[in-house]
Amino acid sequence: MADDSKNISNGTWSGTPGAIGSYAAVGDSFTEGVGDPGPDGVYIGWADRLAVLLSDQRSEGEFRYANLAVRGRLLDQIVEEQVPRARELAPELVTFCAGGNDILRPGSDPDAVAERYEAAVADLRRTVGTVLLCTGFDTRDVPVLKHLRGKIATYTAHVRAIADRHDCPVLDLWSLKSVQDRRAWSDDRLHLSADGHTRVALRAAQVLGLRVPADPDQPWPPETERSAAEARRDNIHWAREHLVPWIGRRLRGESSGDHVEPKRPDLLPL
Repeated sequence: MADDSKNISNGTWSGTPGAIGSYAAVGDSFTEGVGDPGPDGVYIGWADRLAVLLSDQRSEGEFRYANLAVRGRLLDQIVEEQVPRARELAPELVTFCAGGNDILRPGSDPDAVAERYEAAVADLRRTVGTVLLCTGFDTRDVPVLKHLRGKIATYTAHVRAIADRHDCPVLDLWSLKSVQDRRAWSDDRLHLSADGHTRVALRAAQVLGLRVPADPDQPWPPETERSAAEARRDNIHWAREHLVPWIGRRLRGESSGDHVEPKRPDLLPL
């Protein structure tokens, strides 16, 4: 493995922009791109959008990309199913965003999750030059998830510390204020919208030293204020269409990712 520790400064990769020629994305629904459907019904998401930015700024040679992420996956499933494949592919860059579904589970311990997460990061760093880690979002204003803000903050602090110990750049989603706007989230309020995924991709590209076409934290345009009745109607619709089915799957031990395969399991040109 190439030693890239000299290219990490304050959580930001400082290598040569355009030098990354291969990229594999590892994770759950966030990295698969749920909430950002393409015209063919396949989710796009921030990782796919980041791959385009990396490819467009590739200085020479062919760029290849794989996305191994599958919705609903817990950390141990990602470590068992995706991490070995990422090591086998041996890309120059891996984005590793995992543990969020574990943190959402009642009774989960963010300290224990972080310990297993760090073991996977160390495993990846043995064969991958650059491993980009993702923190959690600040869920202060997100329905339901705002009640888990303390656990998410604890896990986020662990991720930052793990990144320091293993010389990994950090995609700090907690500090990305633009995704705290409700328009950054899809109708289910658990996954980002297309605009939200776009902003995350732009921030990830910045962390990797790329030039980006827009500021990911630029203010949203003014929004017409909703009445209390409209907000209440939206909340009822959301609970019926999204919250109740989500709780039902948890009670039945089901996952939205059951029988779902990675959308891009091989390193291929875009």
